[in-house]
Amino acid sequence: MAKPEYEFFPAKTVEFTRCAGAVESLVERVLASDPESGVATRILHMPPGTDTTPNGVQVHDFWEEVYILEGSFTDTRLGQTFSAGDFACRPPGMEHGPWTTEEGVTTFEVRYPA
Repeated sequence: MAKPEYEFFPAKTVEFTRCAGAVESLVERVLASDPESGVATRILHMPPGTDTTPNGVQVHDFWEEVYILEGSFTDTRLGQTFSAGDFACRPPGMEHGPWTTEEGVTTFEVRYPA
């Protein structure tokens, strides 16, 4: 199976839904996905004051590319703050997070299998 085929459409028509994990304020707008392979394209949003520490350090078995659209967040493990315009490309097994954000942050993410 693959992601569905879509022509241009307003991304805002896709509702935000709560992400898995212990942090209730962490939400995602999944634009396209293939549940079988785990391939996905999403917009992740953390409102001001979000702290993902309860979810712990993240490690997964897929590639993940992340571009920060607006706002900023701090990787508490690295002690570094990343902001709009910053990009990450994470291979499977790479540790990242947890994060905190004072102003809120919105990212665009693409996930694909190793």
